[in-house]
Amino acid sequence: MEAAVNQADTIDFSAVRWGSVEWTNLCTLYLRACDGRSPRPILGDTAAVDAVDRIDYDWARMRRSLRPGINQWLVAVRASRFDAWSADFLRRHPDASVLHLGCGMDTRAFRLHPPGEVRWFDIDRPQVIELRRKLYDDRDNYRMLGASVTDSSWLEEIPADRPALIVAEGLLIYLREPEVRALLQRLTDRFPAGEMLFDTLAPIGPRFSKLFTKGIVTWGIADARELQQWNPRLRFLEDAPGFAGSPRIPATPLGLLYRLVCATPAKRYDVLNRFAF
Repeated sequence: MEAAVNQADTIDFSAVRWGSVEWTNLCTLYLRACDGRSPRPILGDTAAVDAVDRIDYDWARMRRSLRPGINQWLVAVRASRFDAWSADFLRRHPDASVLHLGCGMDTRAFRLHPPGEVRWFDIDRPQVIELRRKLYDDRDNYRMLGASVTDSSWLEEIPADRPALIVAEGLLIYLREPEVRALLQRLTDRFPAGEMLFDTLAPIGPRFSKLFTKGIVTWGIADARELQQWNPRLRFLEDAPGFAGSPRIPATPLGLLYRLVCATPAKRYDVLNRFAF
C-alpha cells in the first residue's frame, strides 16, 4: 500500500503545541525517521523520513529534547516487533481488515506494503487525524477515522466480514481497566476472527506515572494472559519484553545496557503481547 500523499510540498505544523498529544505523535515519527536515516537502520521507515522532510517544524529543538542517539533505537525495536507480527498475519490473511488504534503519525500502513486486498483503518482522536490528513489522504482500501477508541460508534463504520488484525501500540496503558475490558469485548464481538497486538506495563507503571509523568499511564497488569479470563475469546499466542530487540541496536554501550535489563526481572516491566481471537 502506497501512501496517498497530500500534494503540498511543505506542510506547516508550527501550530502543534510543545508537549501536546500531537507533539508526542511527532516525537515518535521523528525518532523513526532518525532510525531510517541511520547507516544501520532497524525499522528502515523511509515513509517516516519522507514525512519529516515535508513537515515544517522546529526539528532542531526536538532533536535537542529527545536525544535520538539514545531513544530512536528503543522506538525502532518495539515497532519492528509489531511489524513482524503484523506481516506474519497479513501473509496468512491477505484480504484482512487492519485496525491501527491510536495510530498517531505512524506510517505502518505504508512501510509494511500490505497486499492490495487488505482494508486498512488508521484510527485516533479527531484532532490527531486532522493533523494526519495534512500529510495523507484517504484512498481505496485506506481510511482514517477520527474518534476516541472508548466511543463505541466508530466501530460500526468498519465492515466485519473479514479476519481482523488489531494493533494498539502505545494505547491501552492510557485507558482505565474498565475501558480496556469494554474495548476488547467490543472488538472480539465485532469480528469473526483475528489477532490483537498491544503493549502492557507492570502494575507499578501507573504509580511511576504519578511520580514522573503526571499520571498519564492509568492501567498496568502483571501478566497479560489474565485477559483470557476477562474475555474467553482471547487466546494468548506469545509475548516479548519491550527490550527484547536490543541485540539489534548498533550503539554498543546502549545495546549492552538494554541487554543487561533483559537479563533481570525488570524485563517484564514493559511487554509486547500477541493474542488470537
